Formats: sequence, structure tokens, C-alpha cells
Amino acid sequence: MMKLRELERKDISEINTWRNQHELIDMLGAPFRFINSDVDVKWYEDYMESRGNTVRCAIVAENDKILGLISLTNIDFINRSAQLHIMIGLEENQNKGLGTFALSEMLAHAFCNMNLERVELAVLESNKRAQHLYEKAGFVLEGRKRNAIYKNGEFVDMMMYSILKNENRCKNKYSGGGGLGILSLIWFTLRELNTT
Repeated sequence: MMKLRELERKDISEINTWRNQHELIDMLGAPFRFINSDVDVKWYEDYMESRGNTVRCAIVAENDKILGLISLTNIDFINRSAQLHIMIGLEENQNKGLGTFALSEMLAHAFCNMNLERVELAVLESNKRAQHLYEKAGFVLEGRKRNAIYKNGEFVDMMMYSILKNENRCKNKYSGGGGLGILSLIWFTLRELNTT
């Protein structure tokens, strides 16, 4: 059984391992960099300071071991939009439904708890597996940014996707206990703390 929970400091060492795997980063829009643990600790601390416009969740197994990371960033409460990012860490955990699960949970949180209207993302043209996941979840291809990212010695295109609230029906399967009800409580508490 999997669940989402807010990212915790104890997750950072595992995330640092993933971010130093060339094969994994090759599938993402970010460039490969050698990242030491201090950089990821600072990244986590920056997140803790910006929780008003970012939601970062660990995808965890029943034993609370982190398997992946899913985030909503650049949350804009005027336009009710956010950017989505997902990363499944180890190759042995990929193609096992983690992405589908996490995407469904985070979209339900974005649309049903946070009342966002639009969630968007960018994915490498070469990452067909991710594109399939997003299309299966209801994301619509909006366009292509040509030669947008420099990866492994060449410029590559990024495919731009979005999904709107009315394209992802809110399923209130979480109201009343666990799951996104907890995420919602965390979110609204953090938002209140950041505005006072």
C-alpha cells in the first residue's frame, strides 16, 4: 500500500542519491549536476520557507520508505494554477503504478482541496513513458518548446501539458479520514501560518 505524505528531513539522503543518478536525471528536464548532501539540505530548508506556494510530498510504501517525490510548485492563487513535478527514484520502483497513484492523489488535492483551476507540466519529448502517464491521467498536450533544454550535448524539445479542474472530477474518497484529508489540513494550516 502506498501513500503520500509531506516531505521530511529524513527523506533528503535518499533524494540526494537519486539526484546523483545520471540515468534518472536523463529522463527529467533538469540538467545533471553533481549535488552534495548540503545542497539538498538547503533545498529542503528553502522548501520549508516557501510552503505557502509549494507542496512537496514523498511517495511512500507502507513502511514509510520513500519511493518517489511529487510536487506542486509556483502555486498562483490569483490564477489558481500550479506546476507539477514527479520523480520515481529507483529503477526497480518504476513501472509499478507509483506514478499513476501519486498523480491521481496530487491532482485530487490540487483540485478538490486547494481549489486550483489548472495544473501544468513540461516533459522531455524523449520521455514517452511519462507522456503516456500524463495523457492517461487526462493531461492535454498544449504545445512544444523547441530546443528548450540542453541535455547530454544537444538541445531537446519539451512537451507542454495541462489539465483543468473540469477535466479531473473531484472524488471525495478522502473526506472523512486519511489520505488527502490530512494533506488538506497540512496545506490550510501552512497557508494560515504563512499569512500571519
